[in-house]
Amino acid sequence: MLTNLARADGSTCPINVVSCQNTSGVDSCCVETPGGQLVQTQFWDFKPSTGPVDSWTVHGLFPDHCDGTFDSNCDPSREYPNIRNVLIENGKEELVQWMDEFWVDIRGNNDQFWSHEWNKHGTCMSTIAPSCLPDGSPQGLDAAVYFRRIADTFQGLPTYDFLAAAGIEPHPTKTHTLDELLSAIKAAHGFIPALNCRNGSLNEIYYYFHLKGTVTSGDLLPFDAPKRGSCPNNGIKYPPKAG
Repeated sequence: MLTNLARADGSTCPINVVSCQNTSGVDSCCVETPGGQLVQTQFWDFKPSTGPVDSWTVHGLFPDHCDGTFDSNCDPSREYPNIRNVLIENGKEELVQWMDEFWVDIRGNNDQFWSHEWNKHGTCMSTIAPSCLPDGSPQGLDAAVYFRRIADTFQGLPTYDFLAAAGIEPHPTKTHTLDELLSAIKAAHGFIPALNCRNGSLNEIYYYFHLKGTVTSGDLLPFDAPKRGSCPNNGIKYPPKAG
């Protein structure tokens, strides 16, 4: 079967296949489907605050359908109650240390947060299903690949630095227009994200991608957000994180 061949020899997958683009008939080990619109989400938690004062933090990576709808908790057999242990067992101790700083639960329960993100979203990733991984892969390799990919993607999207490069830094009272914020990020990233606000303050960002190839080794292809977030057009605060 193609799945097993793809598992043993990546050359069985079509070259340059991109999620949400002409994927009919392509094995789900070779292209993310049906969740081919990937959304890397980040938080700016300021009260209570999480993470470093000069960095946003990770929310997750969502495999939305190409029309923006999504599945969740796709495969109970792939759920893990303790992601920390899964990652450590797969040799990702340094990744776990990084996650404890940059992937932080606002209520202080990082382990529960990570398991929630994997069980809800990670189990919907088709190209890292166990049947798509090499024979003899250790249990939990699918999750290890997922979390490593999210960390790498987040590190390539330093939202704090994108805004700071345009002179936009956290301030207790200063406000910004939506256009100012989006223009600053587009100038650095090249594409327009979606921005969400909470009580008039900037709180979350969505970066959109298609994926050429697999989660394990493919390339993320950014594109403009297909819809705007919840932030208003004017009067947006970007508060500093509380101590």
